[in-house]
Amino acid sequence: MHRWEGLDEFVAVAETGQFTAAAERLGVSSSHVSRQVARLEERLQTRLLYRNTRKVTLSEAGQTFLQHCRRLQDAREEALRAVSDLSAEPKGLLRMTCAVAYGERFVVPLVNEFMAQFRQLRVEIELSNRQLDLFHEGFDLAIRLGRLSDSRLVATRLAPRVMYLCATPDYLTRHGTPQSVAELTQHNCLVGSSDQWSFLEDGRETQHRVQGNWRCNSGQAVLDAALRGFGLCQLPDYYVLEHLRSGRLISLLEAHQPPNTGVWALYPQQRHLSPKVRQLVDHLKEGLQHLQPA
Repeated sequence: MHRWEGLDEFVAVAETGQFTAAAERLGVSSSHVSRQVARLEERLQTRLLYRNTRKVTLSEAGQTFLQHCRRLQDAREEALRAVSDLSAEPKGLLRMTCAVAYGERFVVPLVNEFMAQFRQLRVEIELSNRQLDLFHEGFDLAIRLGRLSDSRLVATRLAPRVMYLCATPDYLTRHGTPQSVAELTQHNCLVGSSDQWSFLEDGRETQHRVQGNWRCNSGQAVLDAALRGFGLCQLPDYYVLEHLRSGRLISLLEAHQPPNTGVWALYPQQRHLSPKVRQLVDHLKEGLQHLQPA
């Protein structure tokens, strides 16, 4: 006899308090429910239910067994959904958020590719440099850069994120090339959203406050100022790699380059992702990996 037989019948009786009501819930006969529960008790060599003419109550063993059976039922349904969703087509509304510049340049084009494949999907994208609350503002997904702080969210790493300190050859000719992190105080540093720049020193990451005569909370604006020779900048790879390859910018203090962080997909904690979120995350991961340097 199958070890799983009788579990659904037992849970139905325990939750309804009657064999007749349990049979109606399951769409079977009362005699079938009674027989399955009796066989289950026989296999376990334990009384799970106390029966009388008006009501069924749980024994102490039955109360313990009910908790485990409910978890087993949940796990079974989760497994069935996971398999069926492998072939399910994304549809319905998906709300997501991302930082403005990175979203415009990389994420939105990939989302548009994804939508072109699945016409039943609707997407709302809010590009914002504020960290929006996924729970309170009803977002299914967020793409975030750097280090994470919200432990309520599940994170999937989509791609690495490497920070580069760099300047134009012209600036370095005029002002010299820094040979250590300490020498940054002698240079004009182009400050973006933070005046704390990260470096690797003696095997650990350190933060250094920098100063300069220019500041803007836009990475693209910082890049433009750096390309004009205004000063040093520290920017992620996706801003500067093409300019490093062309020689318009020079990478500096590479021995002190901070540890890689990442580009992350974040979503609320749940045991099973919907097809629309899971498949979009897979699509973003594949697309963003292709943007990385060889």
